[in-house]
Amino acid sequence: MPALIDTMTTSERELAEALRERLRIISDEASRRDPDQHIKRLRAVSERIDALAAALPQPIPPRLAHFLDRRSYDKALEFLCSGDRS
Repeated sequence: MPALIDTMTTSERELAEALRERLRIISDEASRRDPDQHIKRLRAVSERIDALAAALPQPIPPRLAHFLDRRSYDKALEFLCSGDRS
């Protein structure tokens, strides 16, 4: 995977890391025991994802734009890590 990360821009790497953080929060059993805090963490990472997506150099690949617009974040992360830029 390091070779694929090397093909990402700094903006894409930051977005990929925020998408991974979202997955960590979702799977964090301890976090879910405090629903208010869990939702607060999810909101914060979602706002970060939105900000990072908006800051990507334009134009972004149409498939990535589609995944981000639809909030298909797992697919967006997969796309970023694939090295596909079409």
